[in-house]
Amino acid sequence: MKKTEMAAKCIWNATLGGKPIPGSTAERSRWTSMRDVEIFSEMTGDRNPLHYDPDLASRSPFGGLIVQGGVTSGLLNAIVAEDLPGPGSVFLSVEWRFVKAVKVGERITGRVEILTVRDDKPICTLATSVCNAQHETCLTGTAVTYTMPLRRTVRGRPRHGT
Repeated sequence: MKKTEMAAKCIWNATLGGKPIPGSTAERSRWTSMRDVEIFSEMTGDRNPLHYDPDLASRSPFGGLIVQGGVTSGLLNAIVAEDLPGPGSVFLSVEWRFVKAVKVGERITGRVEILTVRDDKPICTLATSVCNAQHETCLTGTAVTYTMPLRRTVRGRPRHGT
């Protein structure tokens, strides 16, 4: 095995979740709430009346209060960081289209699928989506992730355990 191949293998072995397999998927579901809207507003200052004014929102094309796009896409952050590719993973880039608003009180499911995995670096390309309970796509797109090699190593080789 060449030195570069060994180094690449070691970098994926040093990640907590290991090297993902193209085609692997992970999903998470949750109910949205006004608490989500309020917390997101505290963090960002986004106080759009479509998130807070029930009368105005009911007369909009959305037909009711909606959550911020960051609440919708935030579910994908959790999947990437916790499930696939897993702990230590961060977004390098995202390309998302918000195609349907998510209402307050709606159940959403985020999904990621590994499209490609680089051998030389712990980088993956993902298909990403968020759907509502009626299986309507609310967000769709792709993302590129980097997975930090967080496993403790001994002389450049992964050590068993953490």
